[in-house]
Amino acid sequence: MTDWDDVRYFLAAAREGSVRAAAKRLGVNHATVLRRIAQLEEHLAAQMFEKLPSGYRLTEAGEEVLELAKQMEVSSHQLETRVLGRDQSVRGLLRVTLTPILATHLLMPDFADFARLHPDIEMDILTSGELANLTNREADVAIRVVYDRKTLPLNLHGMKGPDLFGGIYMSRDRLDAWRAGAPDPMRWIVISMHGIPDWAAEGDVRTTAIPFRTTDAVAQIVAIRQGLGIGALPCFIGDADPMLARVPGTDLHMYGTLWLLTQGETRKTARVRLFTEFVFRRLTAYGPLLMGLPISRD
Repeated sequence: MTDWDDVRYFLAAAREGSVRAAAKRLGVNHATVLRRIAQLEEHLAAQMFEKLPSGYRLTEAGEEVLELAKQMEVSSHQLETRVLGRDQSVRGLLRVTLTPILATHLLMPDFADFARLHPDIEMDILTSGELANLTNREADVAIRVVYDRKTLPLNLHGMKGPDLFGGIYMSRDRLDAWRAGAPDPMRWIVISMHGIPDWAAEGDVRTTAIPFRTTDAVAQIVAIRQGLGIGALPCFIGDADPMLARVPGTDLHMYGTLWLLTQGETRKTARVRLFTEFVFRRLTAYGPLLMGLPISRD
């Protein structure tokens, strides 16, 4: 099968009448044009040009190839236009990967708004604990908490969002009881795989050495609401929950920075571009909440 790139170089030389002019038009050096034409001639077992003092002239075989090359060019342009048109339309599949807690406790209302604005976009929200791999095309967009920007793969393109902070929270009922003088020590409520964060302290309350463990963040939140004890939560969860309050005497801790990540040509498609711009605006609006300054979600 003839390589279209070889034909493209031949076509430029035929139209320009010289190798150097063709090279200038294509933005390459003249040796590249010569090599490509030689490859085409070898593949077709025919000479394409005669070299004359006035420039290059097509041979009889070259004239035949020129007509076919023009047809190939038209077909190539039609193919590119059709694919680009499809890719730039606001329809098709959009796969977004993020942690479950970011989806369920922060961004799902925004995803719903986006879906209503663009009903022809099919959305897959991937919220497993293991984030999908953008490089392997498992997802189109990743929303990740990044601790060190240098750890981001070089092939990913990112939009830097707000910083994300966390704190230590307890139920408001338990806080009221503590303020009223309840002496009972409180348990640490932790996610099994994480344990008590190194940065966390119990503040002014007294804790017991006997923890209460859960396997996921949703169960941990519910356990804290039940008044079993205290636990570390992102501020966008703890501050937005009317049943929870920060533990007196504790400080906030920066978890990292939220990034919207895309890869390669995928980021240029209309649906990915529209989605990342939309979510970036929403994340920016949530900045105070993410950093520990409560805001309303009107």
